[in-house]
Amino acid sequence: MAIAKAERLMNLALCLLGTRRPLSKRELRGSIEAYLEAFGPGNAAAFGPGNAAAFGPGNAAAFGPGNAAPAGQPGESGADAVGGAAPGKRSGAGSSEDAFNRMFERDKDDLRELGLIIETVEGIDGEIGYLARRDSNRLPPITLDVEEAAALGLAAKVWQQARLAGAASGALQKLRAAGMPLAEDAYESQSALEPRIPVHEAAFEPLMLAARDRRTVVFDYHKANAARPEQRHVEPWTLECWRGHWYLAGWDRDRGAERVFRLSRITGKVRSRAVPFTVPVPDHVTVRETVESWSGETATRTARITVRAGHGYPLRARATVTRDLGDGWDELEIPYGHGLDAWLVEFGPDVKVLEPAELRADVLDRLRAVAKG
Repeated sequence: MAIAKAERLMNLALCLLGTRRPLSKRELRGSIEAYLEAFGPGNAAAFGPGNAAAFGPGNAAAFGPGNAAPAGQPGESGADAVGGAAPGKRSGAGSSEDAFNRMFERDKDDLRELGLIIETVEGIDGEIGYLARRDSNRLPPITLDVEEAAALGLAAKVWQQARLAGAASGALQKLRAAGMPLAEDAYESQSALEPRIPVHEAAFEPLMLAARDRRTVVFDYHKANAARPEQRHVEPWTLECWRGHWYLAGWDRDRGAERVFRLSRITGKVRSRAVPFTVPVPDHVTVRETVESWSGETATRTARITVRAGHGYPLRARATVTRDLGDGWDELEIPYGHGLDAWLVEFGPDVKVLEPAELRADVLDRLRAVAKG
């Protein structure tokens, strides 16, 4: 049976952490079952007498047959991951050696990306060896005060979707096992309110993974004032929830500028591409300010609108000036920022824009787009 990638990475990490001296690629190939199964021993020899003891009692089993390591991605065996020959059907030694080298370098990069510090050491004979010193890879003790522990416990309750809830629950269990002082029922017994951040958009998960992995995405986006969706090529930076709506902030490659997209307007499937980013990702504060601005929370001017009496209470709450015009209408002055036109459209015939002229034009464009379907 092919050994999954997760088990292969775990065995490589154990090898590098357990050795007392740098191990060459030849030695690692001859000692890790996944490499042996996919490519054979090649010219490598397993650890000689005295070296196996470096892994300590009980650890050797991690590299032997029948090891029950955590399951990884199904179907991602050693040969399959690099397009090499399947076990038992190996081609020439040269292609097997090249395939192993590609897999080893990729595995080493994956472990480093996960946080493992791997040192590269050149031996006396000029051969390159690898090891991961335990003292360099040991995390400091986790210390949390009461406020920090409460914040983590509250954050774990936020997510409602199954995939996110599982990740939050697992992280919370690990922190609690490390001594985090948290009573899980602390908020349930003292408050009738419980925080929620709903995620209904199908685009959320692929965009979250693409932003994490720094992969560009392609999707169809339906602007409120457009008759039909347009395709966008975006370098995703981050996702922000604002006023109950999720937004993606990123770099629009077609327009050559940063843009913010509301997830509810993404239609169809989000497709990711293994294409490198062309623009540095800004810090979180900058991205958050961009999302806030594009979602209409940063006002730069004032707009005058009329609202039918008994309607538009959210608008009235934001108004700086209110005048009774009679005949069932009130005049409001409200802060005007990006996104206000989309908000005003939601009130339909109960709201009319007086000024500025560009806001009135934007609202009319959106209404015409709605009328066209």
